[in-house]
Amino acid sequence: MSKLGDIEARLKRAEWLMRPETQRILALLDGAAGRTRVVGGIVRDTLLDLPHEASDIDLATELLPEEVTRRAQKAGLSVYPTGIEHGTVTLRLGTLTTEVTTLREDVETDGRRAVVRFGSDWRLDAMRRDFTLNALYAGMDGALFDPLHGLDDCLARRVRFIGSPAERIAEDRLRVYRFFRFSASHGGEQFDHDGLAACVAAAGTLGALAAERVGAEMRRMLGVPRVARTLLAMRDADILDMPEPAIGLLRGYERRARKPWLHPRLALLAATIDAMLLQSTWRLSNDDVAGAVSILAAARLIVEFRLNEAAYRYPAALADAVDVAASLADWGDAGRLAVVEQLQRLDVPRFPLGGNDLIKLGIPAGKALGLELERLERAWIESGFTLDRQALLGMAKRS
Repeated sequence: MSKLGDIEARLKRAEWLMRPETQRILALLDGAAGRTRVVGGIVRDTLLDLPHEASDIDLATELLPEEVTRRAQKAGLSVYPTGIEHGTVTLRLGTLTTEVTTLREDVETDGRRAVVRFGSDWRLDAMRRDFTLNALYAGMDGALFDPLHGLDDCLARRVRFIGSPAERIAEDRLRVYRFFRFSASHGGEQFDHDGLAACVAAAGTLGALAAERVGAEMRRMLGVPRVARTLLAMRDADILDMPEPAIGLLRGYERRARKPWLHPRLALLAATIDAMLLQSTWRLSNDDVAGAVSILAAARLIVEFRLNEAAYRYPAALADAVDVAASLADWGDAGRLAVVEQLQRLDVPRFPLGGNDLIKLGIPAGKALGLELERLERAWIESGFTLDRQALLGMAKRS
């Protein structure tokens, strides 16, 4: 079998495609006749032998949404009209949830939303997608369907707009952000010349995009292994308002971290940009912000070599905080390793006192008690956790 044959065979033996739930849904929607196919990311990443969530399966179909709904309900599947105005119905069977979208072509678009009509022309459906590497389909038997000949771009990891880049961006201006995200995640931070030029030309037209949509793209972008060069390109194109020192910190982090990911990057951004501003600009979740803030706080303690306090106060953030600290302080591998070894030797016990212990000494409940408990806790941390309960009680300032 040729190398290309080996690559295409990945689809035929893909676990996500051969699982009974996927096969049942495809059979239900005339997949054997080629009327329904898997499309998009999971096809692309399977061909590239990249990891992809097996639950993230999108289907394209010639069947109208009403027919998809009727068949699915008759077969006992759960049906949700999640995007019915755009022809999308979500089906659930067992642990598999999949979006099924009727083939479409654009009738009208304003750069944020499109008016579409349904059809049965697979090439027209492919033409309205963003990049050639995302216009790949897989049949029920794993046969690759490539109406725009995007396989070469996919295998070469070229992120190239379908047709005219300016027209694709005019249809949906979020594609500017998607161009940079996919260039980072799949293109090795190399940018197609025509695509980049079109994104630069569109930079001044992105203000009407919903912050939630932009934030979702940025959040995903900050989760890919290498992104600093991409962020710099976006900054140079006036698409991203980010201080150059922040990008420098991210570049340093990428050199040091074995597996860069979202929260440490947000922590580094929060070192130069207010975390609440980041949250409002990109509509970040409270969990994302809390995770970033904890990592940054722990990292700052580590930079000051207050390792006991970092380990005690932020145990869950410690591993990421070391890489962030190394980036903030510009440590080399030896310095980072020395800190890791010291942290690994630490055995952090529970603080041996509580508020009731001080109340029994005559310290009234309230602000004074809280301050005294905090003072004793700090003394315990600074002692390397060596002060025991009796020693701490002896240090307490009785009223």
